[in-house]
Amino acid sequence: MGTPDQSRATGSTLSASVKSKELYKEMSSYATALPGQDTLIACWRSLAKLSPGARVVKSTVAVAAVFPSWAPLNNAVMLPAADGALAAKAASQLTPVFADAGVDTWALWLSSRATDLDAPDEVQAVDGLTRDTTTLVMQKVLPHGLRRHAGVLRTSVAAATRAAGDEPVAVADLPEPDGLPGLDAWALVYDRFAVAGAWSFLHGTECGIYSLGTHPDWRRRGLARTLMEHVLADAQHRGARTATLQSTRMGQPLYESLGLEPVGRYEEWIFQ
Repeated sequence: MGTPDQSRATGSTLSASVKSKELYKEMSSYATALPGQDTLIACWRSLAKLSPGARVVKSTVAVAAVFPSWAPLNNAVMLPAADGALAAKAASQLTPVFADAGVDTWALWLSSRATDLDAPDEVQAVDGLTRDTTTLVMQKVLPHGLRRHAGVLRTSVAAATRAAGDEPVAVADLPEPDGLPGLDAWALVYDRFAVAGAWSFLHGTECGIYSLGTHPDWRRRGLARTLMEHVLADAQHRGARTATLQSTRMGQPLYESLGLEPVGRYEEWIFQ
């Protein structure tokens, strides 16, 4: 896809019909961006301020989150509508970027309008990459009257990540929030320990919700639901009109019960 300057430079040699086709192609590419993608990229930029050596890089066809000290965040999302050749081009552009940062494994996300995790892939092969998991993009219009919960506290992203994984955090050890605009980390406290966590990012009138998890010993007690209800309510009270997140198969029933609906998915391909 040419830049605006390139389009102006060659415009005198293009017929009106060709220019119309090029414009349609460009608009179609951008139309494939899934809900929440801009918020996701903005969140990556914010998180990069917390992690040594991290940065967000934009190529001609993708945006990459490069996090040398935070392996799960080493991902890239395709910008235009993807096919195998374009995805391979993105991989060739991004591989040296990740390598220069000392990152050996990263994922390229291809957006799809499929709303079923079991639907066939739109891209069957990408040179140099291996097909991995699929996450469902889900969205909810936030109504008024959502309820916050007293047992959910703001904390740092690092502490919320620990609480969402395999390491409960004593309430007394929860640090203060990171203090970055739009970025909030959450911990749900149960019996004096933070045993569930997530973080959210408010971008305009949209809230992205990320990395929701509950310690294995405290699952199936409704804690993840309580945490989600609080995050959604807080976002609505601060002006968000919609919320988006990415769901695995395990999380989908919870999110659907909270009113989120599938709007697309990311088909993830791994470089390693």
